[in-house]
Amino acid sequence: MQKARTLTTEIHKHVGERVRVQGWLQSWRQLGSIHFLVIRDGWGQIQAVAESEAEITPLTKAEAGVESLVTIEGLVESVPQAPGGIELHNLAIELIEPIRETPPFPINKRKINAQLSTLLDHAVITHRHPTRRAVLRLSSVLSQAFRESVLTRGFTEIHTPKILGTTTEGGANVFKLDYFGRPAYLAQSPQLYKQIMVGVFERVFEVGPVFRAEEHDSTRHLNEYVSLDVEMGFIENHFTIMALLRDILADIIGAFQEHCAPELELLKANLPVVPAEIPHIHFQDAQELILKLHKVDVRGEPDLSPQDERWLGEWAMKEFGSDFLYVTGYPTKKRPFYTHTDPERPEYTNSFDLLFRGLELVTGGQRLHRYADYLEALQSRNMSMEPFEHYLEAFRYGMPPHGGFAIGSERLLMQLLGAPNVRLTTTFPRDMHRLVP
Repeated sequence: MQKARTLTTEIHKHVGERVRVQGWLQSWRQLGSIHFLVIRDGWGQIQAVAESEAEITPLTKAEAGVESLVTIEGLVESVPQAPGGIELHNLAIELIEPIRETPPFPINKRKINAQLSTLLDHAVITHRHPTRRAVLRLSSVLSQAFRESVLTRGFTEIHTPKILGTTTEGGANVFKLDYFGRPAYLAQSPQLYKQIMVGVFERVFEVGPVFRAEEHDSTRHLNEYVSLDVEMGFIENHFTIMALLRDILADIIGAFQEHCAPELELLKANLPVVPAEIPHIHFQDAQELILKLHKVDVRGEPDLSPQDERWLGEWAMKEFGSDFLYVTGYPTKKRPFYTHTDPERPEYTNSFDLLFRGLELVTGGQRLHRYADYLEALQSRNMSMEPFEHYLEAFRYGMPPHGGFAIGSERLLMQLLGAPNVRLTTTFPRDMHRLVP
């Protein structure tokens, strides 16, 4: 009977035993008569040492190179100087599939030395490198931790359509398509649907793709990304949502620390501490602060620029020792029609952005919940009611005060890891110029 396969991450439990591993030949180097093989599987890697030519005959006979698929049986020995402190000896090698073609760039070095465009053009191979795989592993854990965090708080996962008959929030930044002879659009967000479902479950969330036809060619923008969306009913105001977001972020970072130590070490990640209460500043006060500290007058601007966000991030770290800062109360004219206005200052809203290390990471806030308020909001913006007929129906029959937010998964991971470009935390990025691979 064939010996069961052992994953590379489980081999340390079998010192003194023979195990059977399968994977890719990550590297192969020879020192004198000794051959050092590194085998990579979907979880990690292990060094195997061949001390005779006979042991590696299956490889040499087939002229197999790196990325060849192999099965290796070997004795697990504790060797302090070996990677991970263990390695395999007395090898029996079976070649599954020989690879003789050289990869487009070396993926068996500690660091990939290639231009970003090359990495993205050959992403199907790039991702096999341990550092790239570590990033993608963290991406997986991020989504899982988000799900677990909201599920434990009574949220229900929903799945909303990505092909819509109207634009979610108005505007021109949507992808239009032909839907059996009539116009349709790719969803900018699940916003309207998750609000509707608050009327069913009270607390809902979704992990899914969103599409933005924005002509941004920057290091922090994508035209398709994974959005972590939350919507919650029976709230007091936007501060209820801000407290929830703080706890979810703490859970995600805690999951990284608990489950991803090897990946964090490999990537030299500097994870932040989420304060018990994230500091906040009103939008108007933030603009006054920028004028005071930097002598730049941005008062009257409807939004913060990237430079404004960086200045505020520096201030939050100096003033509070916090990587995080909430900016609240964005102008009504800047926020979507469904955003709840500030009862005390109608020109501002019960909304927020979360800045993380000087970069906008999350947008959220309280939504309107009364039908009459929606009619007034649409009329004030000269927007037709007809495209929102089904959406507005939910509010005709009672909706609680509610709010939510959306986290860009790839952007969050970019900031957590200090990556220079969001494309480096995306499996197969879609931007203005890239549709393949």
